[in-house]
Amino acid sequence: MLTHEIQFIGNLGKDPEGRYTPGGQFVCNFSVAVNEKYTDKNSGQKVENTDWFNCAAWGKAGETINQYLRKGSKVFIRGKMTRDPKKGGPRVFQRGDDTWDASWEVTVREFNMLGDNGSGGNGDRSSQPTSAEAAQPANAGW
Repeated sequence: MLTHEIQFIGNLGKDPEGRYTPGGQFVCNFSVAVNEKYTDKNSGQKVENTDWFNCAAWGKAGETINQYLRKGSKVFIRGKMTRDPKKGGPRVFQRGDDTWDASWEVTVREFNMLGDNGSGGNGDRSSQPTSAEAAQPANAGW
């Protein structure tokens, strides 16, 4: 499996889902939407793209995200992006309206909650990079 360092700012697409693995590790899974808006120079039309990142945070970092973040919360993420070794890119899927989209898998190493948008974001709390890294299970590929 190939991994790449990535960092981005986006908003949670739904409430995070936390659980304990059979080995007793806490993991929190959540999706983050990163929006890009610009005007096409040639056509003059406004273009809007959204990239989705499926994130996993382990240990204390996962517990904090699970407790404080909710759908719509703005967050900074730094972590390892994992690509499918056979396809070399993101998971591609077709939506119900026949449009195509893609999502990336990210293991969180560091995060910061940005602002308070009324959806659970809290600007007063941020992770410690070492706590997210220390909480990784031994087989996380670091």
